[in-house]
Amino acid sequence: MATIKDIAKLAGVSPATVSRVLNYDQELSVSIETKRKIFEVAEHLNYTKHHKNTASNKKTLRLIQWYNDQEELEDLYYLSIRLGIEKKAEESNIILLKETWNTISKKPADATIALGKFDEQQLLELKHTQPNLLLVDFDGTAYSINSLIVDFSTSIQKVIDYFLSHQATAIVMLAGTEYTKMSHQRLRDPRITAFQQIMSAKGLPIKIIEAEFSVASGYQKVKKYLDEHSESFDALFAANDTLAIGALRAISEKGQRVPEDIALIGFNDISVAKYVSPPLSTIKVYTEWMGELAVETMLQMINEKAPVSRKIIVETELILRGSTKA
Repeated sequence: MATIKDIAKLAGVSPATVSRVLNYDQELSVSIETKRKIFEVAEHLNYTKHHKNTASNKKTLRLIQWYNDQEELEDLYYLSIRLGIEKKAEESNIILLKETWNTISKKPADATIALGKFDEQQLLELKHTQPNLLLVDFDGTAYSINSLIVDFSTSIQKVIDYFLSHQATAIVMLAGTEYTKMSHQRLRDPRITAFQQIMSAKGLPIKIIEAEFSVASGYQKVKKYLDEHSESFDALFAANDTLAIGALRAISEKGQRVPEDIALIGFNDISVAKYVSPPLSTIKVYTEWMGELAVETMLQMINEKAPVSRKIIVETELILRGSTKA
């Protein structure tokens, strides 16, 4: 694993600054550019390549991003996928047009990757204006749009089974709330659905805390829950790692210990998860590889026309660290 000193050297900052950025220190004042550099270096150093360099005839790929720069730093999930797309595009000799919904150009492209969440109107517009379209992290098969998504159901099953195997008696989910940007429609997180179905099937009570997908919101919502409920919980599953980091801080301030009093598991395994204290157990999503797979899929779609849309479901892995009991 890359150390904080390794990251500091490549980012051109002090190890203390790296440590405070990776732990989302609210009192640290540094620029967005410095934060981005640190997070990107951390992602690069903690990423293991799974392929050999390839070459292809020069193609043009449009990448439409849902998150802006600030949002990427709040939730490194999309930053990591983007880095994978950029790496694979460069290695494959592909011209990459990086655009947002509000800046989609009329420049011709052989294929389009739309990264993030989109509402119905946006999906229909993308389908009719973008050739060889692939959605990443959003299931558009109901609209006959190619999609690359994570296996959320099996992932949540792994988390709950692990908690129960370690004698957890009260499992709570810290869920994230998201909305589309055009019509501000609430997006249903498949992790919530999976959690509810699995807990119900096991005859267990369903308790969910909702927060925005950020460290600050995760902290505030868990703090409020602990303040208002005399009966706590002994296992917490957070829908992403940034929420888990916020929860970790709230639990600590309440005088409870992780994992002795409350076991904690996050989701995504962003690079930061390794550096918090205690290191975060999490569901690992191979995000940079997902980005590479998206580019490989687009190249195949360009060269081989398919009769129907495809849905690719990517498996995850439960990574155990210090926030769960041995």
